[in-house]
Amino acid sequence: MTIRDIIIKYTEKLAEISDTPRLDTEVMLLSALGEENRLYLHINLNKEIDEETINKFEKMAEERLNGRPIAYIVGNREFMGLDFYVHEGVLIPRPDTEPLVEEIIDICSADEYRKKETIDIIDIGTGSGAITVSLAYYIKNSFVTSCDISEYASEIGKKNADSNGVSENTEFLVSDLFSSVEDGKKFDIIVSNPPYIRKDVIETLHTQVKDYEPYNALEGGEDGLDFYRRITADSIDYIKDGGILAYEVGHDQAEDVSEIMKGYGYGKIYTKKDIQGIDRVVIGTKL
Repeated sequence: MTIRDIIIKYTEKLAEISDTPRLDTEVMLLSALGEENRLYLHINLNKEIDEETINKFEKMAEERLNGRPIAYIVGNREFMGLDFYVHEGVLIPRPDTEPLVEEIIDICSADEYRKKETIDIIDIGTGSGAITVSLAYYIKNSFVTSCDISEYASEIGKKNADSNGVSENTEFLVSDLFSSVEDGKKFDIIVSNPPYIRKDVIETLHTQVKDYEPYNALEGGEDGLDFYRRITADSIDYIKDGGILAYEVGHDQAEDVSEIMKGYGYGKIYTKKDIQGIDRVVIGTKL
């Protein structure tokens, strides 16, 4: 069987359960072949694949057909141009979160921040470490503290910090929100992509989300706003005057989250849209 044969056959099969069947097929085939660049497939379409590799690929394809997310199958996901190890137990990094990271990077490019010896940033609810590691990688004078209630997630975050070369300017705390943060510590920027899906919506999610990704990284209470309330209330004790609080929000939550922030003394609040034109980021300044 050639690379072309596999791509044609499994693109058709995976169309039953995936919105991106060809991409899924190519990503799994690259993993089975031990290659990284999709260009390899396109210039070797007529290459015959050995039986061992086919068996390896078909095992992955079967998992995908059963609904397991592609990132868990191959063990990695690209985010902000960086490679992240992922596994069950941590939320898979999503393009929806990139506008949040990009906005923080943009904020930190201003003279006020560039001139700081260290920009102290804290990321609440870190998962794979995608936000923490990306900020530490692209903001050279930052030190990013990462908090997650899951010890396993913190270990994954450390692994990703190490593989992306930012172990020296990150730390990973096992922490329920700010609970493990040093008393009196203040941050220039608090950032979070908290669980924000309404409890009654969870069961309507795609199988690959509701059956595989960690429930506690998805569910945000009856109205989806529980963690915004908790983080915003607690943030008052950990943010510097003039500091920034930045959230990723659900597609219909920007207004509600803005009101929560106003109630705790945040002003200059604005939103940023994602690639689909949805208000995805809410930013406020502690006045």
